[in-house]
Amino acid sequence: MPGPVVVKAQIHAGGRGKAGGIKIASTPEEAEAFGRQILGTRLVTPQTGPGGREVRILLVEKALEIRRELYVGVVIDRRREMPVVMASTEGGVEIEEVARRSPEKILREWVDPLLGLCDYQARRICYGLGVDAGRGADLLKGLCRAFMELDCSLVEINPLVENSEGDLVASDAKLSFDDNALYRHPDVVELRDFNEEDPLEIQASRYGLSYIKLDGNVGCMVNGAGLAMATMDIIKLAGGDPANFLDVGGGASVEQVKQAFRILLSDSSVEAVLINIFGGIMRCDTVAEGVVQAARQVSVELPVVVRLEGTNVAEGRRILRTSGLQFVVADSMADAAEKVVQAARGGK
Repeated sequence: MPGPVVVKAQIHAGGRGKAGGIKIASTPEEAEAFGRQILGTRLVTPQTGPGGREVRILLVEKALEIRRELYVGVVIDRRREMPVVMASTEGGVEIEEVARRSPEKILREWVDPLLGLCDYQARRICYGLGVDAGRGADLLKGLCRAFMELDCSLVEINPLVENSEGDLVASDAKLSFDDNALYRHPDVVELRDFNEEDPLEIQASRYGLSYIKLDGNVGCMVNGAGLAMATMDIIKLAGGDPANFLDVGGGASVEQVKQAFRILLSDSSVEAVLINIFGGIMRCDTVAEGVVQAARQVSVELPVVVRLEGTNVAEGRRILRTSGLQFVVADSMADAAEKVVQAARGGK
């Protein structure tokens, strides 16, 4: 590729430029040198966490002549329950920083899902950005169509480059998709890069479990997202830190409970486990059987606190107490939180 090129690390995180993951090369030899320098390294950005992400793929593209860098994006406004187009003349940096530092520089237009982005709304954004309305309006309306038709939760172009001729070029873009709508988009599913995901999260998704890794040391297994949030809150209230969000769902099988337990124990940062189950759709005895089977198949050296309530709770507690395994059965959520936090700190 003649002329200057940009060498970009391809990881699922922003802030790559500041971390050294984006380089401008004047010659092919310099581009190769940058490629060797970046490939295989771990980039640490505000969006990767302290562990960073290993760079496995590079994108090399022709460098653009940049007169201005802009930002445009579409996201869901949950308070208004509709998409909102956001735009700013402060492109090339994290939009969160712009919102914090200069909120008046973010333009917003709310989009009726039935009508899409109207012409007058697109022109109003273009006027606010100071770009040609004819060129910019089509780009903005196309962005909104992509957001709706691909069932996205986020579409953004950052930066949207305006060159010396006034043309607008999407020099970098990010799309996030609604997992619940992926069955409509097999072409998007094929783009999934397992190298960019936490191995435990990948394992959980294979069994229909909702798992998100966190930074604490108290592993949580709960049924129902609301109860999971409440469980993490009460662990914090008791002075501990949850190591994960793990929702086995309302109708989990014994096999799913077993796999959820395995995932918890696979996390080296977990020092104690709290299993908090409300037996509404799922029966407490089913959960107890899954936990006992998993504990017998896996060498469990961590304290495990179990709180069961609801359908077949007495049978579930009996299964745990007669299993011959060292489970701590709690009477309430507060009791469970206090016991698991104490256990994580090394107490009995």
